Amino acid sequence: MIIGVLRLEFRLHGNDSLKGKRKVAQSLKQKLRNKFNLAVSEVEAMDEHERLILGAVTVSNDAARVESRLHKAMALAEAAAPVEFVQGNTEIFRSTQDPGDLRADLLEGGSW
Repeated sequence: MIIGVLRLEFRLHGNDSLKGKRKVAQSLKQKLRNKFNLAVSEVEAMDEHERLILGAVTVSNDAARVESRLHKAMALAEAAAPVEFVQGNTEIFRSTQDPGDLRADLLEGGSW
């Protein structure tokens, strides 16, 4: 299982309310969900009016597909955002544990 994580940071110059920030965030999140089927959420700086940081995640069995999807999502966010795109970072994780082993461990009182 391949897990891809995308972190997007934006600067909202002149924004003076969380309501204005929420409007931008909702629009970007919906575009990323609809176009790339990503799970997207605001992950940091939630009380700051002029910073928006979104996290997006995707899962696949193909690392190239995950990487491609995340880079395309970053390009869309950069182009579609009505605010300044500051930076975007991607990370790819590979799960090597058999899910059946984890389930058996948890049933026996194991921990995550």
